[in-house]
Amino acid sequence: MTDSRLQSPAAARNRGPILEVLRDVLPARARVLEIASGSGEHAVHFASAEPGWTWQPSDPHPRALASIAAWREAAGLPNLREPVPLDVEGDWPSRTFDAVVAINLLHISPWAATEALMAGAGRCLVPGGVLVLYGPFRREGRHTAPSNAAFDADLRRRDPRWGIRDLAEVTAEAARYGLAPARVVEMPANNLCVVSRKVEEAGRLGSHP
Repeated sequence: MTDSRLQSPAAARNRGPILEVLRDVLPARARVLEIASGSGEHAVHFASAEPGWTWQPSDPHPRALASIAAWREAAGLPNLREPVPLDVEGDWPSRTFDAVVAINLLHISPWAATEALMAGAGRCLVPGGVLVLYGPFRREGRHTAPSNAAFDADLRRRDPRWGIRDLAEVTAEAARYGLAPARVVEMPANNLCVVSRKVEEAGRLGSHP
């Protein structure tokens, strides 16, 4: 039998720092929806580290879904749910979550995917729930490192709709759906973790520490 598990060197490098942020912003018991779970390695690592988190992985691509399912079967974790097919611009689960997590998604998708992510998170997050984004961002219109500028140029050559997003634009889009800025955490390799929190009352955009 062939092994369907995909492996991502980037996931192995960044899963530890991302887990630290998640532990800081999530309660001990939480329902988490991961968007674009990819290989599934993040899902296994986070669900294994925090048994109180119920982790729902998702992805639109059949190969990724097969990889996530294979990692899940090998891990045998009761709090790691079976992956669901989910295109961020399509239909989302009808149930609610305490957190939505998207790792390395915004820069390898069109801006419409960012808009759809914010709309979906705004609908499915409980009041006080968090949206956690990880990846490279521009700040005040500038790249944070020469390597990010080169990466951005390469992305745009591959697909003009792709590219490293400006943090202010992403934050403004999140605010349209009741997601208030909570914190920005500097991460290794010139990446950021950007945390937004769903405000408890419409029109009330105070930050929740």
